[in-house]
Amino acid sequence: MLKIRLKKLGRKNKPFYRIVLMENLSKRDGKSIVELGYYDPISKSLNIDKISLHKYINCGAYPTDTIRHLIYKMIDEMTI
Repeated sequence: MLKIRLKKLGRKNKPFYRIVLMENLSKRDGKSIVELGYYDPISKSLNIDKISLHKYINCGAYPTDTIRHLIYKMIDEMTI
């Protein structure tokens, strides 16, 4: 089963995440199939390739709860 989830990068006390498509049994920082964007929690910046995200969700990939929350947050910011 494929999941859309966060892959941790950065260094100590300065986290940075890539939003990736991975097999659900892979390690958190393991090999990803495709990178869909990034999230920087310090500067609160979020960048997601919306077309690819929509494509993979329609193909059956499940976003994790954190990714789902970030997507809702991105949609709310677009409507304001």
